[in-house]
Amino acid sequence: MDTSQYTEYRPLMFSIAYRMTGSVSDAEDIVQEAFLRVGKDSGKDGGKGAEIESPKAYLATITTRLAIDHLRSARVRRESYVGTWLPEPLLASAPGTPGTPGAPRGEPDPAELAETSDSLSMAFLVLLESLAPAERAVFLLREVFGYDYSEIAGITGKTEAACRQTFARSRRRIDEGRPRFETSRAEGEELTALFLAAADGGDMASLLERLAPDVVFYGDSGGKGEGFISPVLGRDRVAQVIRFSFERTVQLGASLGAAWVNGQPGLLVRDADGNLVAVIVLDVLDGQVLAIRTVANPEKLRHLGPISRAWHQRWGGQEEQR
Repeated sequence: MDTSQYTEYRPLMFSIAYRMTGSVSDAEDIVQEAFLRVGKDSGKDGGKGAEIESPKAYLATITTRLAIDHLRSARVRRESYVGTWLPEPLLASAPGTPGTPGAPRGEPDPAELAETSDSLSMAFLVLLESLAPAERAVFLLREVFGYDYSEIAGITGKTEAACRQTFARSRRRIDEGRPRFETSRAEGEELTALFLAAADGGDMASLLERLAPDVVFYGDSGGKGEGFISPVLGRDRVAQVIRFSFERTVQLGASLGAAWVNGQPGLLVRDADGNLVAVIVLDVLDGQVLAIRTVANPEKLRHLGPISRAWHQRWGGQEEQR
């Protein structure tokens, strides 16, 4: 398989692997391993392995199976994760937004490798955690990538009937918990502007008015820095979290910048040296913020550029357990 096919199919492979794992770094590793396996297969039997009828189907199959194996091996680590688990943020493509900071030169920007849609949102990726690895694969291949059941059967090694049953069961489960939110580009920019103004000592009241009464704050530090062990529920308590976070931002000379994260309006928090502290994502419906998700685990931010070690060292171990 030549380099042109690598360039052509890498976006699809990354899209599958990222949605399966919720991790940019793991998805990139899976894609790399898939191509390495193709290279090994191509060298067998005097090169006959290179004669692949459908490279796209072949690569999707290898990627999906590697992702399933990865999830099975990672289940114990995921279950013992400290506090709320959130996916690694992806600075998703949107008109007028820059590429992902820190993307390797000569490689496609990760933001270009997974189409921005509801299936990319953090809420959706978290919900996928309720599905077993094989169920997740069947659901994603059908719901997101539009494969027919015969193709899914070939990829997963199940029968078509089993794939149909698995998909129906998985879709019911996902639909039951699927949050409803939507926002336009303009509305997202308006809300992030309110956050930026409030963080800069501006109008806090206007921001807090846009919080839904049942808004939820999720903080993911993985026990490695500032974070919240449990979700924070309700407008008043989330408002306290926002005020507290802004105070710390000022104390350490950090700043906020608007971003488009996983297809949703978001913010990047950087220290005085420009190093990344956290990524914030907003779930929005009808002009109100339904959820705020903050990823501050430095292990989940490496792919976005230099991390603020000073911030995490200073505030690590002082996690709020509310």
